[in-house]
Amino acid sequence: MRYKIYTENPQSHVLTIEMVVENIAADRIKIQIPAWRPGRYELQNFAKNIQHFEVVDEHQQPVAFHKVNKDRWKVYTKGLSQLTVRLQYYAYIKQANGVFANAGSSYVDEQTLYLNFVNCLPYVSGRMNEPHEVQLDLPANYQVACGLPYVNGSVVAEDYYQLIDAPLLASPYLQQQSYEVQGVSFYVWFLGDYQPNWEKLLPDFQRFSEKQIQVMDGFPEKEYHFINWILPMPFYHGVEHRNSTMIVLGPDAEGDGLYTDLLGVSSHELYHAWNICKIRPVEMMPYDLTKENYFYTGFVAEGVTTYLGDVFLKQAGVFDLQAYLQEFETTLKRHFEQDGLSKMSLLEASFDLWLDGYVPPVPHRRVSIYNKGAVVAFILDTLIRQKSQHQCSIHDVMRLMYERFGKTGIGYSLEDYIAVAEEVYGDSLETYVSTCLAGNTPLETQVKELLAWYGIDFAWQPNTSLHFALLDAQNQNLIEWLG
Repeated sequence: MRYKIYTENPQSHVLTIEMVVENIAADRIKIQIPAWRPGRYELQNFAKNIQHFEVVDEHQQPVAFHKVNKDRWKVYTKGLSQLTVRLQYYAYIKQANGVFANAGSSYVDEQTLYLNFVNCLPYVSGRMNEPHEVQLDLPANYQVACGLPYVNGSVVAEDYYQLIDAPLLASPYLQQQSYEVQGVSFYVWFLGDYQPNWEKLLPDFQRFSEKQIQVMDGFPEKEYHFINWILPMPFYHGVEHRNSTMIVLGPDAEGDGLYTDLLGVSSHELYHAWNICKIRPVEMMPYDLTKENYFYTGFVAEGVTTYLGDVFLKQAGVFDLQAYLQEFETTLKRHFEQDGLSKMSLLEASFDLWLDGYVPPVPHRRVSIYNKGAVVAFILDTLIRQKSQHQCSIHDVMRLMYERFGKTGIGYSLEDYIAVAEEVYGDSLETYVSTCLAGNTPLETQVKELLAWYGIDFAWQPNTSLHFALLDAQNQNLIEWLG
């Protein structure tokens, strides 16, 4: 499958996309635009950004088609061996705060081309596993940041799934540096009015990358790209991909605050290279991009990653103890103050991501799979550490998950995750599951008791402030936990 992407007028923010379909052997084919993108579990209906859609044969004569539903077209191909689908896609989606792009959208102007191929590239139903090539019409002075190689004006993917998991950012103003860990090349890209302190940034990134690879016993990819777009206004968003992440942050003048955000989201997204990109729920094997893919383990994909993203920064020596505890306190505050009165369990919240997971909920309805997910990951980690005297931890759970379900590509169920956790724990986790995963209590009692084991005082009551204080920095359990 071959595509060509170009813009005749960048100021219009409209991309022209041509898809050439060859070797047609059927009397009709179906053309589909994804309804959602991996990494954000809500229907986004990207077809709404299409201004014009047409199909022509190799002589540029119209080919008959009709629209089946909101994002699918049936094309009548009897007697044809080749055709071209041509569409205009509006790549200038304004966010609520005035930002015209996020880490999961597409955008074009006079000096930037930003593509999440899942937004705008159609596919032929039944032919997603064929190689896909995208030719880009870019000025000669543009640099290209992408997890796929950009050679002679094109990117080539082994299939559609690999293509849509490789966002691309192109501009003459990109900055880039790299480092290496255990034979894996890591590239750090920046676009925007921001000058990175490379002498600090590269060692920090190398440390948390080394720690994650050490804990997970290897890296699933040969290279990895941190693609960062720094904006002049407040923004915070990152999306994971197989061998890259797209991160949009701001404001560019925030200084140390921006750098702390950059470290946190980068460590989080890197861990996703294992947890969701490889360790994937069985309900998403493979992704069905036409409809909701309901699953109960969103708290594993996002909650465990949120918890361990910051833990890795401390265990790697990038965060000191004070910096880590400040981030952990923020997670606790968000959970207890925002979700403390919710009637929903984590399992229900995971399943209902597709309903209201990314919009403000009605009062006291929803919990966050990120925040409460991180809290219950902390609880599981500490239960395992207590029982094993720090000989085991949640790291062992995720390493086994990677060995059994990530490397094999078979996908895991909720029952699989619980079974692996119980294997590492060495006993039943029935109470943990019923209280932390299936229950709807805020968990302040459990958190208070476990933090006390680390020498940390914690107290929270509904409608009052949260109290969190380090009592003993030399507590041996605290040292074993955070290094």
